[in-house]
Amino acid sequence: MTGSAAEFDRWYADRIESPVADELVRRVLGLPPGLQSTSLLSGAGLDEVVAALDLRDGQALLDLACGRGGYGLEIARRSGCRVAGVDFSAVAIEQARRRAQALGLADRADFRVGELTGTGLSPASVDAVLIVDSLQFAEPKLDALRECRRVLLPGGRMVITCWEALDTTDERLSPRMRQLDLLRQLPRAGFVDVEVTDKPAWRLAEQALWEEALTIDAAEDLAMQSMQEEARRVLATFDGLRRVLATASAPDPAPLP
Repeated sequence: MTGSAAEFDRWYADRIESPVADELVRRVLGLPPGLQSTSLLSGAGLDEVVAALDLRDGQALLDLACGRGGYGLEIARRSGCRVAGVDFSAVAIEQARRRAQALGLADRADFRVGELTGTGLSPASVDAVLIVDSLQFAEPKLDALRECRRVLLPGGRMVITCWEALDTTDERLSPRMRQLDLLRQLPRAGFVDVEVTDKPAWRLAEQALWEEALTIDAAEDLAMQSMQEEARRVLATFDGLRRVLATASAPDPAPLP
């Protein structure tokens, strides 16, 4: 994908018409029933993310680049937190709103159109920020991380799942992937307590999904056709990426002298 909102609007519209694609993703990634994912975080990975966010009842989570809101709504269901979902696709946001209603979570979910670099939220207004498999689309990436820092309360948690290039000079990979270096970028955006951890088990789950997607007869299913095109593209350079979980914190205020 080029990463434009219009392209993602079409992608999300196709996806809602494809129960085959959703069933495949839920089954292979081991996701909870009813979670509508448009990313590649597995059920086991989601458990790790929930633990890293460490949210409590009534706290506020920003699910940035939320897509259909699946992960944020599941975290709200588990923790009792409130979730603000922001995505640049109006189609995805409308689907997320409908899903929140269906799950009985509309009173704790607010979905709105926005950007990775401009959420529209007030400064210091959320306890945690989550970006699942989407930071590569931010331009520039440091601005997106600074926006996350801006909306976080002091001591708030930042959790990112993404990929990083094993070799940033590997020209098989897209520039947006080669630009990710969270161990360096998160401190530059003002975060502390930064940790970036390899997740090989997540990578294997993703590989299994792409490989099984290629065995399915897509017929006239536009979402499955798109998934198969992406599978061929991803698998061609899969050996050049590592799967990572990044965590960080917004610094606490400096103590008074």
